[in-house]
Amino acid sequence: MLEPLLSQLNSMRIVLASSSKQRANLLSSTKLKFEIVSSDYEETLNPKDHTFSDFVEKTALGKLQDVYNKIKNDIRKPDLIIGSDTMVTHNGKMYGKPKTKEEAFQFISDFSQSGLPNSVYTGVVVWYKNKIHTFTEVTTVYLAPLTDDEILSYVETGEPMGKAGGYGIQGIASTFVTRIEGDFNNVIGLPLCRLALELKKILKEE
Repeated sequence: MLEPLLSQLNSMRIVLASSSKQRANLLSSTKLKFEIVSSDYEETLNPKDHTFSDFVEKTALGKLQDVYNKIKNDIRKPDLIIGSDTMVTHNGKMYGKPKTKEEAFQFISDFSQSGLPNSVYTGVVVWYKNKIHTFTEVTTVYLAPLTDDEILSYVETGEPMGKAGGYGIQGIASTFVTRIEGDFNNVIGLPLCRLALELKKILKEE
């Protein structure tokens, strides 16, 4: 999808406003040339005050603005900045990154033992020529029923920590994901197909 645009995009200074290795690996797979600038944005939004889509988009925007302020006075100005935020919802509740093993255990227990799927929301914000473009992609994930011992064993691997919803679909968790509806890459943290479509549209508008 990006291939016809790569020569144009790769002449720009493109910045990924994220410290996520997963997002960087995904974006690298497109052959897009970019640099990484980590955000220090403090995520303080109250989930109760926002819809799921609004929450991830506003958080992604906060990350992007923080990075923009860091690099806006560089000798070579940024041409395009990409910000992103991912969180998981289940039964009307938001789940971010577990802060403890106990919380990670509870997350997976909620998802796998309820019989209900969880939904992964990724908000993406693109800054280009002083304009902001935003969108949210949603993927539904179904987990197999797990026993407490199985969940505990998974948590002890350390994989859940640092991941929205407490599981890494590209890792060990792939062994208990029964199916998904939507973009697989979105669950990892960056919906590549939708991003490519949006970049294509943004460049055509100029």
